[in-house]
Amino acid sequence: MDKVISVSLGEIILKGLNRKYFEDKLVKQIRKAINDIGFDKIYKEQGKIYIEAAESNFPQMINRLKKVFGLVYISPCIRVEKDMDKIGLASIEVIKDKLSSNPFSTFKVETNRADKKFPATSPEVSREMGGVILRNFNNLKVDVHNPDVYLYIDIKQNGSYIYTDRVKGYGGLPLGTNGKALLLLSGGIDSPVAGFMMAKRGVEISCVHYHSYPFTSERAEEKVKDLAQILSRYMGQIKMYSVNLINIQKEINKNCPEDEMTILSRRFMMRIAERIAEQNDYNALITGENLGQVASQTIYGLNVTNRSVNLPVFRPLIGFDKVDIIDVAKDIETYETSIQPFEDCCTVFLPKHPVTRPKVEDIEKSEEVLDVDGLIEDAINNMKIYTI
Repeated sequence: MDKVISVSLGEIILKGLNRKYFEDKLVKQIRKAINDIGFDKIYKEQGKIYIEAAESNFPQMINRLKKVFGLVYISPCIRVEKDMDKIGLASIEVIKDKLSSNPFSTFKVETNRADKKFPATSPEVSREMGGVILRNFNNLKVDVHNPDVYLYIDIKQNGSYIYTDRVKGYGGLPLGTNGKALLLLSGGIDSPVAGFMMAKRGVEISCVHYHSYPFTSERAEEKVKDLAQILSRYMGQIKMYSVNLINIQKEINKNCPEDEMTILSRRFMMRIAERIAEQNDYNALITGENLGQVASQTIYGLNVTNRSVNLPVFRPLIGFDKVDIIDVAKDIETYETSIQPFEDCCTVFLPKHPVTRPKVEDIEKSEEVLDVDGLIEDAINNMKIYTI
């Protein structure tokens, strides 16, 4: 009888012939997440991944694994041979341990017999182990509909695993299995959440941040680095491109209609992001835009913004309510940093009445007086790159 960590996979198990590729990517991410803690062995067995490590490291290890995309549950469990007596002893041990930390009165046994050669069926194992628990714990009762605790028994080809706790992970797909994209990261609430959502779908993320120094402060940029640092807990090392937009904003302010300032700036941001993406092999852009939230995010504004680039633009928050975005931001711990009161580039030359129904032909006409390519090239040539 020994203790291991069991990891349950999410939609990876539906990947058919590509499943091994996704599982190998996931094992690589798991190794990366816990490598500094230390472990003895990681192995795959019939739809799950198991980690052999010192039990004293389990809490820290589970906390790290919760942030690895592709995992739906993480469970500390007892591993024994495929023997009913040994499974019974392990079941008693697991229930005893659970009662000592969190007293309960009802339970249900759920068995998953992945090894179909095991002589007892899943219901037969559950019934017998239920009897074992009742004989050894007088105060416990079976409740098959709404138990306080589930006792899980997984019977695999090379052993049996018994546990009660399932710590929920974020699910999704392993990082790096769905290409690379560039996130337009501001200091607000939405864009970090958008990056998290796409990383959860297996996209490897880098960021581009726009500032208007000296009109915006250096501390505002530091705040965005802090956000990238938080995101790196989920995404690993992040490359961040920091672009000063102030010369472009001055040119727009001097030569274009005041009410188009926001949408014109937005088109420059998208073009610069696309140029960086093309030079660095990113496959798409990601924004935290949300339909109707601000003046540039009307359906008309988004259409005009889209028309400035050719790369796909992912907007994972487009249909979210703000409260839903805030809930995710709090969950991934970016919210408290996002609400720190530092200005961003969008507040510079902010028009009193920004256009909310821009037309592509009007905006393109306004851009004719600007040296669009020259301004973009100058901004990129002077950008800073950070590895976070």
